[in-house]
Amino acid sequence: MPLPVRSEEPVPLAFANFVISPRRSFRMTLRRGFALLILVSFTALLCAAQTTNSPNDPTWWDKYNYIRKNGASTFSAVAPTTGTKSANVDVSNECGPQSETYITIDPNQPKILAGGSNEIFRLPMRGYFSFNGGSSWGGIDLPLPTAQGANSYNFGSDPTLAYDRFNNLYYGYIVVYFGAGNGVNGSAMAVARSQDFGQSYAATFFGFLSGSNHFNDKPMITTGPNPANPSRDNVYIAWDAASGGSTGGGIRVAASSDSAATFTITRADDPSGPGRSIGAVPFVAPDNTLWVAWNDYSANAIMVNSSADGGATWGSPQVIAYKTLAFQANIPAESFRGALVYPSCAADRSAGPFRGRLYCSWMDMGPNGSTDIYLSHFTPGHDAAWSVPEAVTDPIGVVDRFNHWLAVDAITGDVNVSFYDTRNDTTGARTMTDVYFTQSKDGGTTFRSPNTRVTNVSSNEHDCAGLFPCAFINYGNQQGDYEGLASFNGVSHPIWTDSRNNTQTSSSCTVGAMEEVFSATVK
Repeated sequence: MPLPVRSEEPVPLAFANFVISPRRSFRMTLRRGFALLILVSFTALLCAAQTTNSPNDPTWWDKYNYIRKNGASTFSAVAPTTGTKSANVDVSNECGPQSETYITIDPNQPKILAGGSNEIFRLPMRGYFSFNGGSSWGGIDLPLPTAQGANSYNFGSDPTLAYDRFNNLYYGYIVVYFGAGNGVNGSAMAVARSQDFGQSYAATFFGFLSGSNHFNDKPMITTGPNPANPSRDNVYIAWDAASGGSTGGGIRVAASSDSAATFTITRADDPSGPGRSIGAVPFVAPDNTLWVAWNDYSANAIMVNSSADGGATWGSPQVIAYKTLAFQANIPAESFRGALVYPSCAADRSAGPFRGRLYCSWMDMGPNGSTDIYLSHFTPGHDAAWSVPEAVTDPIGVVDRFNHWLAVDAITGDVNVSFYDTRNDTTGARTMTDVYFTQSKDGGTTFRSPNTRVTNVSSNEHDCAGLFPCAFINYGNQQGDYEGLASFNGVSHPIWTDSRNNTQTSSSCTVGAMEEVFSATVK
C-alpha cells in the first residue's frame, strides 16, 4: 500500500558565482530547420528551434530553447491515472510533451515500479510511481535548487532511476542553470532519494560545471553492494562532461556510500584522451565490480572500463566493438533530433548458468542501410574478449530500430531488449513507430523471433500521420534519446514516449496531450 506523502525541502546547492559569457559551444552545427509547431485558437505557445543532436550541444538543448523563448509553462500536472483495461497504460496523463523515459522495479516488492521522464514545457523532472505492477500510476515533480539571481531559471533533464536492496529509490538527473536572455550559466548533477517508493524526494546537487565547453549530460544511475562493506549499497551515477577536452570532458562517475548524501567523482575514460564520449551507463557485476560503458565517438567504438573498489580507481578502457555510426543517425522517425548512439548494459546477477556474464546493446547501421540494435556479451575470467556483435531483431528488410534499452532479469537471467521499430509503416517512409520487445534465454546467443509488439497504436512524430492539428507534437525533442525497460522474475515493463493522443485536449489545460509517457507489462 502507498505510504503517506512526506513534505521535504530540496537540499540547497552551494557554488561560486556564475560568469555569464557567450556560449560559442552552443552554436548549432547540425541545424535541421525550425519548429513546425504552429499557433492554434486555444494556445499561445510558440515553437523552439529544431536541431539534431550534436557533439557540440547538450542533448537538453531543445528544452532550454523552448523555455528561453517562451518561459516556463504554468500548466499544472493533472491527476494520476486511474487504471485502464488497455494493454498500454498512459503513465503521465498530462498536457504538453513529456519524453525520454526510464523505469525501475523494487527487487523486494516487484509490483512496485517507479519511472521518470523529461518535461519539455515545464521546469522540473517528472516522477511516476505504481503499486500494482503498472496498472495505474501516480506522479510527482522532482525538486530543483533555488534560482540564482534575478531573472534566472533552472530546469531538470535526462531521467534515470534505480532501487537498492533496502527499498531506497534514487532518481538521477541534470540541472541546467540559465539567466533569462543571458545564456546558460552552468549545469550540475542531481540525485534525489525517496524512502516512500517515489511519492516524495529529497535531492542532493553536486558536480557543478561552468565555462563555454563543459556541460554535464546524459546521466545513468545504478546501485550495488559497497565492495568495502557488502552489507551496505553504494549509489553510482555516470555521465559525460559534454563538449569537453582532455581537461574537462570525458566520462565522469560519482559514487556515494551514504545513501546519496555525498558523492566522490572520478573519471572512467582515458584522462589524457580527447574526452569526446557520450551515453555512459554503469552496472554492477555479482562480484561487486563496477563497470561503465560508453560511446567514444572520436574512436567510433563502444568502450568499457571497470573498478574493483567502488569507483575510486579504474583500469584501462577496453573496446567492446567498433561501429559504423559515430554519434547519431538522422533517420526519418527522428529526423529533427537524430537517433543517438549509446550503449545499454547490464550484468547477469541471477543464480542461472550465465551468472556473471555482462551484456551491452547499442544501435548501429545495418548492412541494408537502416539502423538496427546489436548486442555483445562477455564473461570476466572466462572469455578472452567481448563476443562478435549480433542483431537482436527480426531480419525483415529496410526497417529502422533505435532508442533501445536492455535489462537482465535478476531471477531468471533472461536478457531482454526493447526498442522503437518502424516495421509497421506500410508507406515505406519509416516514420511510423512502435515499441517492440525481444528476449534471449541462452545467454544472448539467440533472441526470440518474431519480436513482440508492445504498442497497440503506432506513433508518428515526423508528419503527424495526417492528423490535425500537427501542433500537438513537440517536433524538436521527438522521442528523446532513450526509453526504458525493467525486468524481474519473468515480467518486463517497457516505458516509452507515445504520441497517439497528440490531438487530445483536457479540461485542465489549453494545449493537447502532445507526447505522453506510456508503459506496458510483458510476460
